[in-house]
Amino acid sequence: MELKNSILDKSKPTFFEKHQNALYKSLEDKHTTVEVEQDPLGTRMILNMGPQHPATHGVLRLLLELEGEKILRNRLDIGYLHRGIEKIAENKTYQEFMPYTDRMDYLSPYSNNVALCTAVEKIAQIEVPDRAQYIRMIGAELARISSHLLFLGAMVMDTGAISFFIWTFKERERIYDIFDNFGGHRFTISHCRIGGVHNDLTPECISMIKEFTESFPKEHSDWLKLLNKNRIFYDRNANVGNITYDQALQLGVTGPNIRAVGVPYDIRKFDPYLKYDEVEFDIPTRLEGDNLSRYFIRMEEMLESIRIIRQCLDKMTPGPIRTDNAKQTYPSKDEVYYSMEGLIHDFMMTDTGICPPAGVECYHAVEAPKGELGFYIQSDGTGHPWRMKIKSPSFTNLQGLEKMLDGEMIADTVVMIGGIDPVMGESDK
Repeated sequence: MELKNSILDKSKPTFFEKHQNALYKSLEDKHTTVEVEQDPLGTRMILNMGPQHPATHGVLRLLLELEGEKILRNRLDIGYLHRGIEKIAENKTYQEFMPYTDRMDYLSPYSNNVALCTAVEKIAQIEVPDRAQYIRMIGAELARISSHLLFLGAMVMDTGAISFFIWTFKERERIYDIFDNFGGHRFTISHCRIGGVHNDLTPECISMIKEFTESFPKEHSDWLKLLNKNRIFYDRNANVGNITYDQALQLGVTGPNIRAVGVPYDIRKFDPYLKYDEVEFDIPTRLEGDNLSRYFIRMEEMLESIRIIRQCLDKMTPGPIRTDNAKQTYPSKDEVYYSMEGLIHDFMMTDTGICPPAGVECYHAVEAPKGELGFYIQSDGTGHPWRMKIKSPSFTNLQGLEKMLDGEMIADTVVMIGGIDPVMGESDK
């Protein structure tokens, strides 16, 4: 009796060979210049890391070719979280789409709100009152600090320090409390309105913000003392995940990751929006392009955000918080409840929304915590976009991650992912 066993059948490719061929084919498609020697002893291994791995956010898959513990080649596989947000936008009014932006970079929803609002206001030519612009800046900078705090706690935890994650979350909880008073919600806040903001800041909220700006630098200073001289943290991040100046520019890396290779590009400075041209702040840069430099950039950016918030509080004067045009923004609740005209305008804004001129298109970007977050809008004259495309920083930064992983140790993979700080909600959109 002839024994048939597919495992012993040499005419069929093995599991390793099938995955190896797929990996090589994908690398050839990218026109890679990496040269890998043949493996006559068959000691190399193809490893799937994620998407279930905690460090890959549950929706990022890394296909790694390993020689021992060293990564020879890698391939990122995204799209597991794809929700069709851009297509949803085409079937919603501009304001109805606002809560969907909260679910993109869900670590800094306020920045996403500001990005959409400023893009719509640009295409519809809506003037926003000064007080509303300062309120948006305060919210966006608080969101930047909140996002960087999660980056910090998670990356330090990836290097083995569990307790540090709790300390950074203590400060994030204070920011959540501010947002709860700010706009009635701790996390996905949706406080922005096209033409302004939903409500003004209460005296209690302003007091909470001032208290935070006074106490946070002390906490920040303690963290620097703990981490900057910590040999384990330093060695796990220095010269790990290197990317060169030229590679970062070619791949379109953005945000703190591009500033970590010496490019002082920040949209708040180069193409100011809101009132960023009226406040003073610096753009932190480094030259090393490694994981440690990305840590330093974000640490310095948090202090710059505190500096911006303080100036906004000083410059903000009493005044309206939304444009005085019933065709361009929602009326206040007092107008809706106590006047027929206000109720009609509220209904029309909900039913039809803002209608930019037909055939007009625009692109507008903001400096989100992860980098350049831009909205491209094409209008057909109706209350919802004919086309909307979103340029998300996490997507472009993940392209840089492929370059960083080659030649590194597999133990450093989770540290590098944390250093890039991607959010798959905006990468997959």
